[in-house]
Amino acid sequence: MGVSENSTGLGLALGSSAFIGASFILKKKGLKRAAATGTRAGVGGYTYLLEPLWWAGMVSMIVGEVANFVAYIYAPAILVTPLGAISIIVSAVLAHFLLNERLQKMGVLGCVSCIVGSIVIVIHAPQEQTPTSVQEIWDLATQPAFLFYAVATISLVLALILHFEPRYGQTNMLVYLGICSLMGSFTVVSIKAIGIAIKLTLDGVNQIAYPQTWFFLTVSAICVITQLNYLNRALDTFNAAIVSPVYYVMFTTLTIIASAIMFKDWSGQDATSIASEICGFITILSGTMILHMTRKQEESDMQRSLKFYVGEDSMKGLEDEHLILIHGSDFLEQ
Repeated sequence: MGVSENSTGLGLALGSSAFIGASFILKKKGLKRAAATGTRAGVGGYTYLLEPLWWAGMVSMIVGEVANFVAYIYAPAILVTPLGAISIIVSAVLAHFLLNERLQKMGVLGCVSCIVGSIVIVIHAPQEQTPTSVQEIWDLATQPAFLFYAVATISLVLALILHFEPRYGQTNMLVYLGICSLMGSFTVVSIKAIGIAIKLTLDGVNQIAYPQTWFFLTVSAICVITQLNYLNRALDTFNAAIVSPVYYVMFTTLTIIASAIMFKDWSGQDATSIASEICGFITILSGTMILHMTRKQEESDMQRSLKFYVGEDSMKGLEDEHLILIHGSDFLEQ
């Protein structure tokens, strides 16, 4: 792997993270504008499809994902994948300046813990084998271990959609992000198959005639649409500064697990790598818990602020009313 190719992959990965991080905020602003004129996405509305700012966020995300996909062609995954954490920093900074969504100090600590844990896992994760055909990927996807993972994942997604989402979707962001991340692990496998099919076809080995190619294309389309739908709901309901890091952590972790099961690269790991991955998972879990505690603290503060406002003497001055409303606005913007 030449230095110039690594540099190209590095540049693409950095650009990808910047576009993806910005897309979270653009879509969030678009969702807020759409909610002002129609049904919120968080309760099943689709008026955001008429909002240009939301589409700008979609274009930004597509550009970022394409750049990320191409980056894997030029640079190894161990270089590209950890750089996805930069999207968290980009979205947090933009959320602060454009959405007035402030992350408390403990929330910052949670973000750092999540990023560190993800990087540890990625660094010590098994190296992927490179399939040479769509048929080879199909053989790997139909092996018993991955079929068990697929059935378990689909069952969990259905449980989240049918049971947990109606009851807890508006209060626990892990419901929405769990659906996105679980489906995302399938998306990565399908997109890899499609990429290999395109590359081989351009090299003169036609892969379009294989039904497996169209199967992976259908799976990727279903997964992407599902991810976008529930990610929009998460962004519309919760603080974007918290949604971004948790989604990154869950998506990265589940993708690594799915890849390890499918390609069986985990079988050659030593005890040091396994111990490092366990430490990474513990760090991620700690960071996620801190982020949830931050979220609950914000909601508690908002309730106290509003209760104080309602309970105050109705004869207080207009200036006091204004200050109290300003104090609560930081939380009502979520």
